[in-house]
Amino acid sequence: QVNLVESGGRVVQAGDSLTLTCDANGDTLRRYSIGWFRQAPGKERESVAAITWSGAVTYYADSVKGRFTISRDNAKNTVFLQMDSLRPEDTSVYYCAQSRTRGLVTTAGQYDYWGQGTQVTVSS
Repeated sequence: QVNLVESGGRVVQAGDSLTLTCDANGDTLRRYSIGWFRQAPGKERESVAAITWSGAVTYYADSVKGRFTISRDNAKNTVFLQMDSLRPEDTSVYYCAQSRTRGLVTTAGQYDYWGQGTQVTVSS
């Protein structure tokens, strides 16, 4: 069983930066593509960013492009989401998810394992 754990969420001011971390038990995370998603109250879960197993290819939603950076450290079995220039509309629960493929995947249905989420709140 794959268990993903997100951390790093907290309350910040608009314009601040924050880094979220996704850790997994075992060593499966390093082998597969990982995605970050978010879901705000009353809204559907949306894809934020994704990264292939090697880190060579990444994807960003238009709403975060140029502000967020996804990266991974396979030696530490960890994936990061660096979030800069945060806006109130970035307020959400952020989830990391692991697929069972190595190529880039961007839709929620392509991911097999999910963490419990970490709350990010951006105040204006």
